[in-house]
Amino acid sequence: MGPRTRPRGAALSKKEVKRRGLLWPNLNPETLWNRKTHDGYTTVPRNMGLIMTIIDDLTKGKPASLTYFELWCRAKDEMFTSLAHKQSFAFHSGFTGQRAVRTWTERMKSLEQLGFINIKPGASGPLTYVIILNPYHVIRRLWEANTPGLTEAKYNSLIDRSGEVGADDWLEDELPPLYLDDDKP
Repeated sequence: MGPRTRPRGAALSKKEVKRRGLLWPNLNPETLWNRKTHDGYTTVPRNMGLIMTIIDDLTKGKPASLTYFELWCRAKDEMFTSLAHKQSFAFHSGFTGQRAVRTWTERMKSLEQLGFINIKPGASGPLTYVIILNPYHVIRRLWEANTPGLTEAKYNSLIDRSGEVGADDWLEDELPPLYLDDDKP
């Protein structure tokens, strides 16, 4: 770990806990969600809110951000999940009624067309498996392709905020290829 005696994250966390104690001196810490002591959490990019607004801008009046976020919350670190329970996915994405699965399916197809996800068929039909691609890379590719709906203001804001949170590696000169070979599997 180099010359530091403890990780930067631990030092920042201790500082934040101290500041929180000054602002809320009588707060019971057990009333807070702590990913280190509670189950049922996932890692989320600090820019997820902005990423979700960009997705909604790109899907032109048919918002797909909650569909995307539900996928993200179900995926493990491998960024892969099964779509066997489509009704549950649709409901958790905010769609109810007779057209819930149909509407959810449309949003899934929009996310795939934009490049945020890739879907594979299987025993549950055309939408059985999904992989979630790095949203920063996807947004950069969309920006470089002058995709309608992705505004300069939102893209610049993503660049700025990425620098603030130390997530600006996606701005490097060369994006990684989508597939290891030239051919799509």
